[in-house]
Parts: sequence; structure tokens; C-alpha cells
Amino acid sequence: GAHQADTFHNDLHPTLKADFVMANPPFNISDWGGERLTDDARWKYGVPPTGNANYAWMQHMISHLAPGGKIGLVLANGSLSTTTSGEGEIRKNIIEADLVEGIIALPSNLFYSVTIPVSLWFISRDKKQKGKTIFIDARKMGEMVDRKHRDFSDDDINKIADTFETFQNGELEDVKGFCAVVETKDIEKQDYILTPGRYVGIEEQAEDDEPFEEKMERLTSELSEMFARSHELEKEIKERLGAIGFDIE
Repeated sequence: GAHQADTFHNDLHPTLKADFVMANPPFNISDWGGERLTDDARWKYGVPPTGNANYAWMQHMISHLAPGGKIGLVLANGSLSTTTSGEGEIRKNIIEADLVEGIIALPSNLFYSVTIPVSLWFISRDKKQKGKTIFIDARKMGEMVDRKHRDFSDDDINKIADTFETFQNGELEDVKGFCAVVETKDIEKQDYILTPGRYVGIEEQAEDDEPFEEKMERLTSELSEMFARSHELEKEIKERLGAIGFDIE
């Protein structure tokens, strides 16, 4: 447009209908002027609270979706479970409208500006799998590339993308601790909370066929070695502190 837009109060493209929307809006914005928009036509699923713009962003984007449009949206994890100021009711209405195609929980440290873990929402006007949502828990994926930042490898990204595509094709089988296909009626039983961990469960542990006596003997031996090393380190630390004039009894 000719000038900077204000998404909520001065939408420069009010009639735009998009096939695809990808967004990472500011999280939990409290001063978005919601008190001036309580009767806005965009709030089809409920009036968002004036103290948090998360569901205002979401509904603004939904209002601009074409009949077969899709949204990829990054939001703070609180949006998955909050019930504050009517947010739970808005989430319920969006779920019951069969718009939420998938939720992916991400690990912390993926962003350079914030360290908190976030979630990806995938919202679709015309889901291939009606009445179902895919949940993916990717919190254990990725590798720390330095002390503060984590990256996904191409294999990580492909695994998530392939899982989502397999779901869309109706061929996905649940994997404990990673992914689950959930019907809307089962999301209702969870009070419309969308936290993936509630649905994917805990990863199954590999079978342990080590005999109990052997395991206890091995663990006891390892623990004894740790204790011995601990005493050595304690002695070394005391000697070094003593050398610079600090004696520890």
C-alpha cells in the first residue's frame, strides 16, 4: 500500500483472500487496541481479549483465507491451552469449525531473539482429513549449534514434513512420543487443549534384556567409580584453593 498498515485498525487489503498465509506475529501483545474492536466482523469465533492479541492475529488471518486457503502460524505455547478471558472458547470454536489441521511443538533456542519453545499451528479451510488433527512433538529434535542456538537438520525438517504429508494422505500411523492423529471428539475430551504431549504420549523404551543381577552389579561398579572420582576432584580442588590461600576443611 501507499503507507504502513495497522493490521487490526487499518487493514489496507480488507477484501484480500489468500491461498497461503505464513506468519510469526509478536507473542502475547497486550497493547493492540482491542477495546476499540469489540464488534469487529473478523471475530467470528469469539472476541479476543484486550490484553492478548494472539487470537486476534489468528482470526484476522482466517478472515483473509480463500475457500481452500492454508495458514502456517508460529505462536507461544500458551495459546494451546489458555482459557483466559474467553481464549479457550475461541480455540474451541476454531477447532469445532474443523480448521486446525496440525500442531507441532518445537524445542527451545530455535530463534535468535527468544529462547522459549513455541508451536506451529496449521490452519486449513478445506482439510483433507476431515474431523482429524495431526499432533507432532518435535521438542527433542534438532542439535545445539552453539551454547544458545539450536538448528534443525534437513533430515529433521524432512521427517516432520513427510509425517504431515503422510497424515494428509490418510496413511499415517501413530508413533508414541512423536505423532498422533486425533479426532475432534477426542480433543473435546481434553477440553480443547492442543498441547501435543497430551496426545502423542511417552516414547516407548527399548526392551531391556539385561539380567537384573548383572545390571545391579554393573551399576554398583559404575557408581563406585563415580564416588572415587568425586573424592579425587574434591581433593584436587582443596589443594588448588589452598595454594592461593583459601583453606577448606
